[in-house]
Amino acid sequence: MAEQVGPPRPRPGTELPLLGDLVVERADAARNRAAILEAARCLVATEGVFSVEDVARAAGVGVGTIYRRFGDRAGLAYAVVGLFELELQKRFVYGPPPLGPGAPPAERLRAFLHARVDAVETQRALLVSAETSSPTVRYETGAYTFHRVHLVYLIGQIKPRANAAYVADALLAAVAATLITYQRTYRGYSVAGIKAGIDDLLDLVLCGR
Repeated sequence: MAEQVGPPRPRPGTELPLLGDLVVERADAARNRAAILEAARCLVATEGVFSVEDVARAAGVGVGTIYRRFGDRAGLAYAVVGLFELELQKRFVYGPPPLGPGAPPAERLRAFLHARVDAVETQRALLVSAETSSPTVRYETGAYTFHRVHLVYLIGQIKPRANAAYVADALLAAVAATLITYQRTYRGYSVAGIKAGIDDLLDLVLCGR
């Protein structure tokens, strides 16, 4: 039976905003959400990490408010990541080529993975914290589903006979924050070196038909 590539139901607390989403909130809930996200973002910027207790204290809300709103610490971390995620989505859905529409699919795929490397580099500590909170949390977010569907579409155009869903997961594994952190910290790779490695990977994976 062919694998279904449609979006799974996101794990509670890890839903990220997607283009076209419309979220209606009470004014007080919206204020609390904004205060919590800003507190978490500032703590990451200054300390590199955050605890739910520290965020609650900085935002002036109760710990229970954060857990009710975001599910757990991973949900909060991915919500902060979501502040950056929408900008990337706008670029590959509506932006200029090669990341946006108009370029050949292989060029768009390469540009997307390069953009993910840049996105990870700007928020590595936060993403690592979120990705390591459980073995599968990364794959249960709305953003991962969105990225995966995008890659499945491009891979299907490049190599129609490939198992595009599997290849998409494999390529997204190459831009996981945990792997990039290992490469930057222990292998000494530069961002440009990681992108060059991704280019080599794409050449190997997508050669032939």
